[in-house]
Amino acid sequence: MSSCCLAACLFALYPQIAASQSRTVQLFAHRGGAYEFDENTMSAFEDSYNNGLRGFETDVRITKDGVLIIFHDASLERMTGQEGSIEEMTWEELRSIRTKKGNPIPTVDEVIDFFADKPGIYLEFEMKTDEKKYPQEKLEKYCDQLYEKVTAKKPASSTYLFTSFDKRPLRYIKANYPDADMLFITPKPCSDETVKEALDLGINRLGCTLDGTSRASVKAAHAAGVFVSCYPGRSLEDFQLGVALGCDYLCSDIPVQVKQWVDKWGNSDVLNVTVK
Repeated sequence: MSSCCLAACLFALYPQIAASQSRTVQLFAHRGGAYEFDENTMSAFEDSYNNGLRGFETDVRITKDGVLIIFHDASLERMTGQEGSIEEMTWEELRSIRTKKGNPIPTVDEVIDFFADKPGIYLEFEMKTDEKKYPQEKLEKYCDQLYEKVTAKKPASSTYLFTSFDKRPLRYIKANYPDADMLFITPKPCSDETVKEALDLGINRLGCTLDGTSRASVKAAHAAGVFVSCYPGRSLEDFQLGVALGCDYLCSDIPVQVKQWVDKWGNSDVLNVTVK
């Protein structure tokens, strides 16, 4: 059954599901809101923030000359129409390139500076490190630099997380910066297996797929002390499903639309939920 169909079924019963308690869910803009704005650009973060979003996710890569930048893909092609690999180009080569919508590629410094005077922000930095492009020595320098930058200007009331599918940077940061907030991302649903993977890393946040995740598995994760974040967030139905499953964090490619829907219906007889 698809996420949309399952969400529809759950929401037919949702008054009974939601009536027992008020829920607060951390909604965050995936890549700044990839379906509503130009993903992973300063324009996206600014527009999402100005529309009331206080949760964000972004992707971090490093250039050939050691500059941390915000970009999801290893290749420039999808976003810019140009050829080239981020890790094989210098910042000088990349800084003049524009997305298809005319926006520059931002650095990590630019994102951090934008949020430095904005308290109460939830911000995930996904470390896009694969073993071929990031051998161990390079990986460690990447992690050291990212940790230093992320923590230098973080408001005390904000939560900045280091996240990844790759266990190597998570292990390194956990070992060297035990105070860091972290989240392990898996391509699998929430289950005893994936909860154990997170706990074995010393991490109490798990990012997992909506498909295959059940209310029972989320409750079991909570009982084990693990917070659950689910993806994808391509539609309003995906968000509704995540709420019904009991997720703590939900990413969305349409965060403004989701927030507007929650603002309208969040305190109604149908739904008892708020987003932060």
